[in-house]
Amino acid sequence: MLLVLCVDLDDDLGRKTGLETPVIGRDAVEDAAVALATEDPEDSDVNVLFEGIHLHDDLADEPVEVAAVTGLDGSDVAANRKVGEEVDTVLASISASDDVRAIVVTDGAQDESVLPVIRSRVTIDSVRRVVVRQAQDLESMYYTIKQVLDDPETRGTILVPLGILLLIYPLAIIADHLGLPGAVFGFTSGLLGLYVLGRGLGAERALDAAVERGRSVLYAGRVTLITYVVAAALLVIGGVEGVQTLESLQNAGENLSALEVLAALLFGAIRWFAAAGITSSLGRVTDEYLDGAFEWRYLNAPFYVLAIAAVLHGVSAYFLGNVSLSYLAAVLTGGTILGLFSTLAFAVAESRFPNKASA
Repeated sequence: MLLVLCVDLDDDLGRKTGLETPVIGRDAVEDAAVALATEDPEDSDVNVLFEGIHLHDDLADEPVEVAAVTGLDGSDVAANRKVGEEVDTVLASISASDDVRAIVVTDGAQDESVLPVIRSRVTIDSVRRVVVRQAQDLESMYYTIKQVLDDPETRGTILVPLGILLLIYPLAIIADHLGLPGAVFGFTSGLLGLYVLGRGLGAERALDAAVERGRSVLYAGRVTLITYVVAAALLVIGGVEGVQTLESLQNAGENLSALEVLAALLFGAIRWFAAAGITSSLGRVTDEYLDGAFEWRYLNAPFYVLAIAAVLHGVSAYFLGNVSLSYLAAVLTGGTILGLFSTLAFAVAESRFPNKASA
C-alpha cells in the first residue's frame, strides 16, 4: 500500500485551525487544507496538503491513502518526536495487509529534517518538496542560512570579521575627532589580519590548549609555574648580559670575527642560561616527587646543565683569548666527568633505592 504523508513540522495546521492531528483520509485532508487556507492563505503548508490530495488522486489506480502529520512549534527534537508518534498512529489506522511505502510531501528543507524519523518507521519511496513558483528555494535558503548562523564555529568565523569591518567606519569617525585616523585604521586592519591568519593556521586551538594547560598548572599548585617564570627572567637577563659583553668588546676597538661575536654573546649569557636551566629542572623534579612519580635519574638534569654550561663557558672564553688551552682542556674534562659521575651515581641510587612506581 502507498501512503502519501504530508508533513507540517511546526504544527501550523493544528495551531491555526484547531484540528486534531493526524488527519487521515482524502476528504479529511481536503477539509483540513480548506480550513488552513481560510485561516492563513499565505501559509505554505496549504500547498503541501493540496499536493498530497493531488498525488492521492493521481495514484488512485493502486491502493493509496493520504494523511497529514504535524510536529510542535519551537523545538526540533520535540517536533520530530511528535511526528514519529503520529506516523505510528497513521500506520496503525490504515491496517494494510501488505508492506506500506510512503511518499513524503514537505514545503522545504526544515520539514525534511524529520525524514530519518519517518524512515525508521516506513519505507520512503520519494520526497516531494512543494514551494511557490515565484519563491523557488527561498525557504531552503533561509533555513540553510539559519543553520549556518546557529553553528558556533561558523558564527565566529563569519560574524566576527564582519563585525570588525563594520566597526572600522565609526572608529574612523571617532579617531578623526581625536586626530588619529591612521592609527585606528592600522590597528583595526591589523586586528582583522591577525584574526584571519589565526583562523587559517588553526592558532585558536593551540591558544585554547595553552590557556587550559596554564589554568590546570595554576590550580594544581605546580612548582614549575614559579620556576618557569624565574627561568624566563634569567634567560632575558642572560640575553641582555650577552649583548652588553659584545658591545663592551666592540667599544674597546677590537675587530671581532663572526665566531668571536658568537663567543662574546655566549660568554656573557651562559651563566644566566645555566641558572635558568637548573631552576626549571629543579622545579620539574620537585613536581615529580610531589606526584609520587619521582625517579633518581631525574636528578641528572641539573648536573647535565651545569656540565654543558661549564664546557660552553670555557670554549667561549678560549675563543675570546681569556683563558689558555690547558684551561679549556681541564674544563672539557671536568664537564665530561661531572656528567658521567652523575649518571652513574643516580643509576646506582635507583637500583639500590627504587621508588614505589619502579618497584
